[in-house]
Amino acid sequence: MLNKGLRDEEKIRIDNVLKTLRTLVYVPYPLNNLEKENIENQLKEIGLNLETLSNQTNEDLITLLIRLHFDWEHLEQFGDVLVEFSKEENYNFEDKALAVYQYIQAESKAFSFGINAKIASVKAKNNYNER
Repeated sequence: MLNKGLRDEEKIRIDNVLKTLRTLVYVPYPLNNLEKENIENQLKEIGLNLETLSNQTNEDLITLLIRLHFDWEHLEQFGDVLVEFSKEENYNFEDKALAVYQYIQAESKAFSFGINAKIASVKAKNNYNER
């Protein structure tokens, strides 16, 4: 368990990585190689890259994020990044985002209408895409 000072530093580090990732993936056009490289570099800050992210099972990804000291807010933000990044035609991380959102809803012991809406949105999108 981290002491308070280290926990605060870790929270700030994760916050910064997630903020940068969100600005990189919220692009209204296909990502170029430089943008993908920037995303890779940010993922490396939390011990991931696009290949391992693609190959991780949903359960293993959640376990990794918890081990990296992601709190509920960090998990939600990471799920949001995965959903947004899934808009890029070569990547589909919506199932991982759905697993993260469902984990938050089940384990946080507090019902969140926001998380519930995100779960419904991802499920609706996946059902639409399967037709």
